[in-house]
Amino acid sequence: MKIAFLGLGNMGLPMALNLIKAGYAVSGFDLVKSQMDALKAAGGFPVNSAVEAVSEAQVVITMLPASRHVEDLYLGESGLLMIVQPQTLLIDCSTISPEVSRKIEALARVRGLSMIDAPVSGGTAGAQAGSLTFMVGGAVNDVEKARPLLEKMGKNIFHAGASGSGQTVKVCNNMLLGIQMLGTSEALKLGISNGVNPQALSEIMMQSSGRNWVLELYNPCPGVMENVPSSKNYAGGFGVDLMLKDLSLAVENAQELEVSVRLGSLAKELYAMHSSAGNGQLDFSSIFNLQEN
Repeated sequence: MKIAFLGLGNMGLPMALNLIKAGYAVSGFDLVKSQMDALKAAGGFPVNSAVEAVSEAQVVITMLPASRHVEDLYLGESGLLMIVQPQTLLIDCSTISPEVSRKIEALARVRGLSMIDAPVSGGTAGAQAGSLTFMVGGAVNDVEKARPLLEKMGKNIFHAGASGSGQTVKVCNNMLLGIQMLGTSEALKLGISNGVNPQALSEIMMQSSGRNWVLELYNPCPGVMENVPSSKNYAGGFGVDLMLKDLSLAVENAQELEVSVRLGSLAKELYAMHSSAGNGQLDFSSIFNLQEN
């Protein structure tokens, strides 16, 4: 099976490499040459454009930064929907607006193409380990076609419902994660200010009612946990600006539906403040240092 993988960033590249390890022929395109070089070194086939990548592909996987990039790629002047082969399976793993996702899928269906939205959770570590969680929206048959590929990149594949449902679940999840990171950071800061050792505080809260994913796997306090961004000067991981994008998607969606997300809106404001202070490219756990800016 020939696969085109478009978007070889911090998440896309390791996902593509796992497909190569599983024996698939993967052609890839990205604007960053070093990412293309890494794909080639692993046995993939870097090409000069998205058009070239999809020319013979049976499956196209996209992992792009935002809704506008996905719209441009699929619907633009040389949009993929007009040039991919009939019966091609399209898998968009980007995190974008549910409405945009539904729009593109509907147009793909008109062209006789199968498309699912399959955003991920698990971060760069999960992408490298092949242990991502996929939140999938689309027709049952299309999801089942994609499942063997998703299983090479992830450990958990959840079919959330019709087209756009994967994106809806993803923005809900990331809104909760952003709020959770802020709450955990504030609790740790309060304890430290009272002279409590942050590692001891973290261990106690992990065994108490404050237990959460951030404390268990992604502690934002430097030195408490090895091999997480907070112990690497907040390098790598999931960027502040990406979290801000996802919070914006959640708040916009809530406004469209007239649903109250007060904590989500506050989290968006705080991450925007952190980003404007020059921290947009740091891992989102750097929000731990927000009050120091």
